Amino acid sequence: MRIGAFSLVELQKLRHDRTELFTRMVQPALWLLIFGQTFSRLRVIDTGHVDYLAFLAPGIIAQSALFISIFYGIQIIWDRDAGILAKLMVTPAPPSALVTGKAFAAGVRSVVQVIGVVLLAYLLGVHMTVNPLRIIGAMVVVVLGSAFFACLSMSLAGLVRHRDRLMGIGQAITMPLFFASNALYPVDVMPQWLRWLSAVNPLSYEVNALRGLLIGTPTNGWLDIAVLVVAAVLGIATASALLRRLVR
Repeated sequence: MRIGAFSLVELQKLRHDRTELFTRMVQPALWLLIFGQTFSRLRVIDTGHVDYLAFLAPGIIAQSALFISIFYGIQIIWDRDAGILAKLMVTPAPPSALVTGKAFAAGVRSVVQVIGVVLLAYLLGVHMTVNPLRIIGAMVVVVLGSAFFACLSMSLAGLVRHRDRLMGIGQAITMPLFFASNALYPVDVMPQWLRWLSAVNPLSYEVNALRGLLIGTPTNGWLDIAVLVVAAVLGIATASALLRRLVR
């Protein structure tokens, strides 16, 4: 109940800036329209029997969700500076409820990317599923992935405690997380050291699950989802433990 209340508070912020839902679609649209279509014609990345644009679309969904959630810790610092966090921390609700609410609110915001990218992919002629259950499954995967990265951001906020530092760290880790995953290219074409990084990168498991659900590529679906669930739970636990450092 408390988690739902915190999530609702976060989502209500969208009512004050509904344009965010549309501006968030600009970057994934550019990736698909420019990068995706160009590399589809160049045929320089071997994706097997799957068209590169179809291969790329789930990766761009995951990337967009990552970019939304990885800076979520900045909101926590804003709440602290405004005195809101101190008030929330003295309520009966445990820190984990606040963290979980914010984490899953980040996930729900990211769900818009699923809908937008799927619609754009259809317009570009990409063959993606129209099965509503699979699309809902993709939304769940995005929520789990976003929850983890939002918790990672909130954990970093508890460690660095300053907006400028957190912004710098967020910018420093976002692109390595993205490029050290299978979002843009298959694991098979990576050098060995990058394969190792991809194997421990939750973003890779998110992309795998999305590809299996949206374009039907063979994946270890339950393993991918299990990794995301474990990552989200560990992220919530870590962020909750570090949250009190912000109000000291």
